[in-house]
Amino acid sequence: MAEDNKLPEATFSAFIFSLNSSALVNLGIIEDPATNKKVKDLPLAKQTIDILVMLVEKTRGNLTKEEESLLKGILYNLKMIYVKEQ
Repeated sequence: MAEDNKLPEATFSAFIFSLNSSALVNLGIIEDPATNKKVKDLPLAKQTIDILVMLVEKTRGNLTKEEESLLKGILYNLKMIYVKEQ
């Protein structure tokens, strides 16, 4: 792999940011990097939000305070956007 194409370290936070980006694409907030277009897919956005809810439940007691705060903050923001976009 070329040095310019270095991927971010695989961390829990990077995973959560990836899910956040996916949800934002499906909410039509940011452009899909594959098409450079904004397209809403609310059922897919809801599925990603539901995955984040599951992660909150399944990781309870196993995250650092920073990871828990990040996860809950992103989940709150996505839920607020989802409600507005419905």
